[in-house]
Amino acid sequence: MCMAIPSRVLAIEGDMATVECFGVERRVSLMLMDEPVALGDFLIIQSGAFAVERVSPEQARESLDYFAEAMREVPPPNEAI
Repeated sequence: MCMAIPSRVLAIEGDMATVECFGVERRVSLMLMDEPVALGDFLIIQSGAFAVERVSPEQARESLDYFAEAMREVPPPNEAI
């Protein structure tokens, strides 16, 4: 299952970008993007570390807020459900 959580672009070097999501940074390929990418853009990253879509800051914030709330509701691994 793929979770489409937006990641914010921190740096761009050629066809690679460094993105951040919930404090985790990683490098992703921009080779599948069909439009230019800029610093601060929010991207949807496909498994395999390929950026596939740019989303608006509003869409990104809504999704990130939703996932942050969902993560707060998940019990710790050793806690019974």
